[in-house]
Amino acid sequence: MSKTPQAPPPGDKPTRTAPPPPPSWRHWLWFAALFIALLWILPSFVHTTSQTPLNYSQFVSDISAHKVKTATVPSPSSADANVTITGTLSNGKDYTVTTPYPPGTSLDASMRAAGVAVTYQAPGSSFGSLLLELLIFIVLPFGLVIWLFRRMARTTGSSLQGVMGVGRSRAKVFDAEKPSTKFSDVAGYDGVKAEISEVVDFLRNPDRYRRAGAMAPRGVLMVGPPGTGKTLLARAVAGEASVPFFSVAGSSFVEMFVGVGAARVRDLFAEARKAAPAIIFVDEIDAIGQRRAGSGSVVANDEREQTLNQLLSEMDGFDVSAGIVVLGATNRPEVLDPALLRPGRFDRQIVIPLPTLSERAAILAVHCRDKHLGPDVDLEVVARGTPGFSGADLANLANEAAIFAVRQGREVLTATDFDDARDRIMLGRREGSNVLLPEEKHAVAIHESGHALVAALSPHADPVAKITILPAGQALGVTQQLPVDERHLYGEDYLTESLAVRLGGRAAELVELGQGSTGAANDLASATDLATKMVREFGLSPKLGPIGYPEGGSVFLGGGGAGMSSRPFAEATQATIDSEVTRLLREAEETAISLIRSHHGEMMELVNLLLERETVDGADVYRIVGRPMPERRPEELTIVPHAASADGGHPASSASGSAGPGSGGATAAEAVAEPEN
Repeated sequence: MSKTPQAPPPGDKPTRTAPPPPPSWRHWLWFAALFIALLWILPSFVHTTSQTPLNYSQFVSDISAHKVKTATVPSPSSADANVTITGTLSNGKDYTVTTPYPPGTSLDASMRAAGVAVTYQAPGSSFGSLLLELLIFIVLPFGLVIWLFRRMARTTGSSLQGVMGVGRSRAKVFDAEKPSTKFSDVAGYDGVKAEISEVVDFLRNPDRYRRAGAMAPRGVLMVGPPGTGKTLLARAVAGEASVPFFSVAGSSFVEMFVGVGAARVRDLFAEARKAAPAIIFVDEIDAIGQRRAGSGSVVANDEREQTLNQLLSEMDGFDVSAGIVVLGATNRPEVLDPALLRPGRFDRQIVIPLPTLSERAAILAVHCRDKHLGPDVDLEVVARGTPGFSGADLANLANEAAIFAVRQGREVLTATDFDDARDRIMLGRREGSNVLLPEEKHAVAIHESGHALVAALSPHADPVAKITILPAGQALGVTQQLPVDERHLYGEDYLTESLAVRLGGRAAELVELGQGSTGAANDLASATDLATKMVREFGLSPKLGPIGYPEGGSVFLGGGGAGMSSRPFAEATQATIDSEVTRLLREAEETAISLIRSHHGEMMELVNLLLERETVDGADVYRIVGRPMPERRPEELTIVPHAASADGGHPASSASGSAGPGSGGATAAEAVAEPEN
């Protein structure tokens, strides 16, 4: 039974979660009220009747001629000040005249003799004082009321937006008119880009698929270790398709209120429908896509489960012809709900592994575009020295190399800067204050020389790249082994020799010093872990047989999780496992001791050279032991890193000291733990 895609029902449209904003003209009512009040108050202070100005002589003449009917004499502001007399003439016109202060003068007597009605006023306020009173008693109160009203309205509006707007989506919309990220900005991953480019073709030419009866994928889930560029690839898809790109983190859907996440999912898809064709990118989708609690479960998260249910409904309900593609990214695919991964929702799962050697070189070239590289910098050599590095790690490596160059007052990056940056990332910062005692320095030199000698004499081990006895981080010395070629399968001979290399430092101490030390603590832990995996997971124990007991699921791609809470085997099986692990470790130690005793002269020569230089290159190690330096195989050999890294059952992720795809950044460097640890 086929399912015909249909448009979403009208009920899917989001409803308003807040009342409409008030009209803007409402705020002007206060100004209108203030204007009316001023029109009502000002006439009592301002006289608008026209007055006839008179000079003093004419005023005296009019008094003698009995033309003045009334006179209003105000009190002066000072004893010798003039006053302005106002009044009415006999013809009914008003007049104004400036005279000396009349009381006690002849003018006063003349007005009284002529029968003028003289009125004396008390001192009044000036125009400036009137304005001040108007400002204090009218304008200031009205302004204070208006300010309080607007502040309360703004506070209330923000509170309503915070409470009523919790269901709004917090998706970031990137500009669709000027997309900046392209596939050319993503170095390497040609297979991944070829697979995901079909999404771009669908968004550009949807009619082409519709005519052929093909349905484009509704969702594409990108799975890979952290830092491999999943978000960058999603942005490159939006840039190539030139469509709106809605980016949102999975954790932004979950709030303390139940139902908020579901409302945000509805709002996000509603906005995407308006801007279709569009891309919705949900980063860290495992935050809301985890398995729902089953029946009888004690712990449940209603908010997260409702959000997941709404996401499932939206992905199963929106019209596939609308041009909406959902891209998800996660590094924890094992915790996702099966309903989310079924066809019809996330139709495709694209695995984005750690970059291979050629891809690491291409990524380094991208991150070194704006940097000045010296003639001795070979990015392919730098890439070979960074097995297990992700794209983010390589970007950090290039940045750290630039920082080392700046510290030395240079703008050109050299090969030494990249080596120091790699040591800084893998081992930690070198402390100049961490000075070793003479006997400690000699013991560390013997320990690291043992690692290097066993590695150089083992035909299947990774070649030695560098030895140093300079303390860095928690390591007092380091022997770095870098694989010549990319490995995807590890044989029993490689694993057995790797055990001998890891125990080479302890073997050298037993042979040369007659006793062990705390410097081999890290070596013993890593060798025991590798031997346990060889017995329990890889079936490399003849006594136990072809049986695999994995220790636990991965917390994220590229790293192992915690061990099982209960053993899936009997106590007798555990005893057999313990005896086989002990046998492998003892055989490896005996092999290392035998190699060191048979090459005692080369061993001491390497120790003396290391004490003299403190850092010895791998070429000097092979020169001392009289063996050629391993070289890369011819380029015509075919290596398929993507197919090998997609197979989760190979031992690359957990077995070797050298890193391979899916190893989660493990390196081949042997680090000596500090004695106090």
